[in-house]
Amino acid sequence: MTDPGNRAGADEPRSPWLRNGFVMAAAFLGFVTVVGGAVVLTSDGSGADGGSGKDGAPAAARPSSAPPRAGDPSPPPPDGDGPCPELADDERDVPDSAPRHVKWDLYEGVALPSSKAAGPAVADADIARCYARTPVGALLAASQISVRYLAADDWRQVTRVQTVGAGRDAYIAQRTAAEKKGSGVPERGAHGQIAGFKFVTYSSSTAVLQTVWRFSDGRMQAATTTMLWRDGDWRLEYPADPADPAPVDSLAGYTEWGGV
Repeated sequence: MTDPGNRAGADEPRSPWLRNGFVMAAAFLGFVTVVGGAVVLTSDGSGADGGSGKDGAPAAARPSSAPPRAGDPSPPPPDGDGPCPELADDERDVPDSAPRHVKWDLYEGVALPSSKAAGPAVADADIARCYARTPVGALLAASQISVRYLAADDWRQVTRVQTVGAGRDAYIAQRTAAEKKGSGVPERGAHGQIAGFKFVTYSSSTAVLQTVWRFSDGRMQAATTTMLWRDGDWRLEYPADPADPAPVDSLAGYTEWGGV
């Protein structure tokens, strides 16, 4: 099925795993991959991060007794969300190598990272939330949310709770309409896997980063994602006019990182 919004070219993978922000519902439905089960991998082989929920995110973290940081937003969280526990990660420097003590678990066929220190600290069915307000926390949030709002059974709840931006409501409306019409036939094997990353900019309120996704045929694309700190957690921004992913020939300039 043709994705008319993909300017990367007809010969490039058109998987929605790579789309930042708004994804046309018809294009999504043509590339959904549903692969059951969970396989646990570790980046350092130690398994030091302890147990995890069925989606690979730690089921809980130690409760916070510290007061909120200065400048934290005070409005109540969105429906389906809640207070987050304190996380141990407090490293403010942007990583120039693969983060340590990261676990990788398959979620609907895609290996997603989690960390006891940086999140997600809470896993509620399809929603994995509560990330450290650090560069690694933003990276983990971008990796998790960018897949879950597409692949989750309850993708509407994931989208409403964990995304913000001008394109969010349009995405929900168009995908809902397409699902009601039953348009699109799912294809297996079209999804990508995380292969690398680099930060474009980072502050305690906004993180812009690029994630490279590798397909089963070896081709790769880089998607740019903006994460915003809102209501005590990182949220993925849906821009009104998102950029398409760009094909890349190698991981030169990126930090190699992935679970498969």
